[in-house]
Amino acid sequence: MSETIFQIDPPFAVLTFNRPEARNAMTWAMYDALLAACEEVDRHPQVRVFILKGAGGKAFVSGTDISQFRSFRTPQDAIDYEKKISVVLGRLASVTRPTITQVEGFATGAGCGIVATCDLSVATIDSQIGIPIARTLGNVASSGTFARIVNLIGPARAKEMIFTGRLFSASEAQAMGLINRVVPKESIESEVMEMARQIAANAPLTIRATKEMTKRLMEARNPEQGDADLIEMCYMSADFKEGVDAFLNKRKPQWTGA
Repeated sequence: MSETIFQIDPPFAVLTFNRPEARNAMTWAMYDALLAACEEVDRHPQVRVFILKGAGGKAFVSGTDISQFRSFRTPQDAIDYEKKISVVLGRLASVTRPTITQVEGFATGAGCGIVATCDLSVATIDSQIGIPIARTLGNVASSGTFARIVNLIGPARAKEMIFTGRLFSASEAQAMGLINRVVPKESIESEVMEMARQIAANAPLTIRATKEMTKRLMEARNPEQGDADLIEMCYMSADFKEGVDAFLNKRKPQWTGA
């Protein structure tokens, strides 16, 4: 079974993250597929809207597949990983077509990052969103991802999200500006498609210019800073190894701050 499904049916392109048995946790191949989908969207002149969703109805994306972190040995492994995430999400941010996330269930870690990167998001009432790394793994979000979240919900809310590690409900996420609409589970497909149809019927250059203008304003407010020292501090720590082991063995981590 393919881990992603990409379809173009003009004026729409749809990427489905297709690992429902793992709550659509992202493998390296899935990140590569997201990057490739962005390229295809921009190459296809008839695509007006790019929709991203998760298979199975229980999760949009529940972060990166944690088992992949077992291979990390050096600071460069961690820096390269966060750089890869920054490259992929940066490319998603620069897609010239409007992007919509269809969020059902969990959008955590990288899933939250994807939601924050896309232009618009529609979520089901039962959805939960956040970055619980302080509670689970003890790693750190890249400055690019964190900047996008700060731009959307403000620094105090962004720090609350990370510091507490709790997941926010769809209604809380909507109130903060992270989600545009919250709808019943049974109607999310039709709600997303109706939004996409409304956008596709409008002037594409106006939309493109507005998207690029917003991107430039946000980048001016929060330019991405160097973060290699912070990535190394977290990913090379005993706490991160403990967090990964605890997560994979379904136990509570014992933090030491080292």
